[in-house]
Amino acid sequence: MSLDPPAYLASLQINIRQRPIPWDGAVRAGTLTEEQLAQIRAVDKVKKDVRKQVVDADLDGYRILFVGGPGKKSVLELASKRQDVIQYILVLLSDLLESIPALSKALFKNGDPYQHFLPLLAHSTNPEDHIPLLTSNVLVSLMAGAKDESTATIDKALPVIFSYLSSLTKNTDAGLQDIGVQEYSSLLYGRVTRRQFWEQRSETVAPLIQILRAAAGVKKDDSSASLWSDSVTTARTGFEGSLGGGVGLQLLYHVLLVMWQLSFEAGEVGDDLNDEYDIVSLYTKLLRLSPKEKTTRLLLSTLYNLLSTNQNTLLPIAVLARLPTLLQTLSGRQFPDPDLKEDLDKLGELLDEYTRTKTTFDEYLGEVNSGHLRWSPPHRNTVFWAENARKILDYENGEIVRKLAEIMAKPWDSDKAVLAIACNDIGFLVREVPEKRGQLERLGLKTRIMELMAEGDDNVRWESLRALGGWLQYSFDTNLFTQKRAAEYGLTGWVRNTPNNKVEGEAQGDVEVLKSFLKDVDDGPRHAHVVKLEKEEREVVDGEEGFVVRR
Repeated sequence: MSLDPPAYLASLQINIRQRPIPWDGAVRAGTLTEEQLAQIRAVDKVKKDVRKQVVDADLDGYRILFVGGPGKKSVLELASKRQDVIQYILVLLSDLLESIPALSKALFKNGDPYQHFLPLLAHSTNPEDHIPLLTSNVLVSLMAGAKDESTATIDKALPVIFSYLSSLTKNTDAGLQDIGVQEYSSLLYGRVTRRQFWEQRSETVAPLIQILRAAAGVKKDDSSASLWSDSVTTARTGFEGSLGGGVGLQLLYHVLLVMWQLSFEAGEVGDDLNDEYDIVSLYTKLLRLSPKEKTTRLLLSTLYNLLSTNQNTLLPIAVLARLPTLLQTLSGRQFPDPDLKEDLDKLGELLDEYTRTKTTFDEYLGEVNSGHLRWSPPHRNTVFWAENARKILDYENGEIVRKLAEIMAKPWDSDKAVLAIACNDIGFLVREVPEKRGQLERLGLKTRIMELMAEGDDNVRWESLRALGGWLQYSFDTNLFTQKRAAEYGLTGWVRNTPNNKVEGEAQGDVEVLKSFLKDVDDGPRHAHVVKLEKEEREVVDGEEGFVVRR
C-alpha cells in the first residue's frame, strides 16, 4: 500500500535538493571520483523517464556507486566527512529507489548492501542532523522495494531500523511520529518482517498503543480502568485537527494501518496482543469514537482478523466490551464503502453466533481471561456459584483461579473495584467448595486476602473480610458439627483442624454408637463436602470426659 510521504520529510528533501553542491571542488578534494560525479549528474535534475532509462541501462554501475564493489569504494564511504554531500546522495538515492524498482533488487546483487548505511542511523543524536532520518527513508525504500527477506535484512538490518523508527514514534513531534509510523507500514510487507516487528514489540507496538490510547482519551496512568468504563470523554468536534491527546487524524489512520497489517498474524499474536495491550476493549472504544469511514474500516477489519482467528479467547472479551451492541448501532448507518459494510456484517455475524451459544460460565471465563473484572451479573449470582464453583476450580487444571491470583497480585491503584470483585469471587469459591481451599491457599490467595483487609478502599476491605470469613466459617462449622454430634451420642474425645486443611479427632464410646457417629461425620455438615473419611482403632483413654474442640 502506497502512502503519500510525510510533509515534514518531503519538505526536508526539497530543501536538500535545492542546495548547491560544489561538485568539482568535491572531486578535487577526493570526496568522490570523476566517474561517480558523472553518474550523479546523469540522473540529477533530469526528467523521471530519462533518469529511469539511464539507471536501467547501468544497474551494476549504480549499484557500485551506492554500495561499492571489489576495489571500489561507494560514494557514501568516500564522502563520509562531508555532511552536505551525504545528505544530497541519500535524497538522490531515495528518489531513484522510488522511481526505478529494478534498482532495489540490483543493490542486493552481491548480498549485504547495508555496510555503509546502518552506521549512519547512529550518525548523531543532534535533532538538527538529518542524516539518520534520511538514511532510514533510504533503507525502508530499499527493503520494501526489493521485499527482501535475506538473513542480512531480517537478522541484521531490520532490528536496527525498527529500533530507530521506534525513537521517531516516541518523539513529541507529530511529524516525526508520522514518519516513523509510515515507514513501519512500508516494512510490514511479509510474514517474516511482521514477526520481527512483533518480536520487538516493546519498542515497536507499545508506542503505537500509547498513541491509540491517547486518541481514545485514555490517560496514560489509568488506561486499563478507563478502557473498561464509559466514563472517559473524548472531544467529538474538530476531527480534522486532532482527537483525544492531540492525536491528528492522519497519524491515527497510519497507526491503525500498521496494526491492521500486524493483525494478519493474528493466530500468533492475537492473544498476547490482548493480554498485554487490551486491544479488544481499546479498539471497541476507538470504534465508538471513529471520526471517518477510513478509520472505521481499519478498526472493523482488524477486529475481525483478531476475533475470527482467536474465537475461544477473544470473543468473550468482545462481548464484555459491549462490541455487539456497538455493531448493532453501526449497522443502522449508511456506509458507501462496500468493504467496510462487508467487514461490519462479518463481524456482526461472528458475534451473533457466539452470543447465541455462550453460557454464563463462558461469560465469566471471558471476563477473567480479559484480566479486568467488573461487577457483571455472575459475580453476585448465588445460583451461578452453586452450579459452577467446582467447575471454575477444576477448569484446565485450575487455570481460572491462577488467573484470578494474577489479577489480585496487581495493586489496581486506578480501579480498586477489581480487587473487591476478586475477593468476592474467592469468597464464593471457599463457601461452595470448602475442601478445595487448599488449592487457593497454595496460590497465595488467602494471604493476599488478609493483606487486602488493610486496604484503604472500603469496598475492598469489606469483600476481603467476607472472603476470609469463608475460611473461618468452614473450620468453625465442621468442628462444631462434630462436637455437637459427639455430645448427642454421649461420646468423649476431641476434634481439631490440621495445618493441611483437614479435620482430625478421636472419639470413644459404644461400638454401635460410634458407627452411627462416623456415618454422620462422613455425611458432614451442611455446605461441606467430605471427600474421604479415614478411621482407625485406638486404645481407650481412661477417665476422659466430654468432647472438646482443640486449637
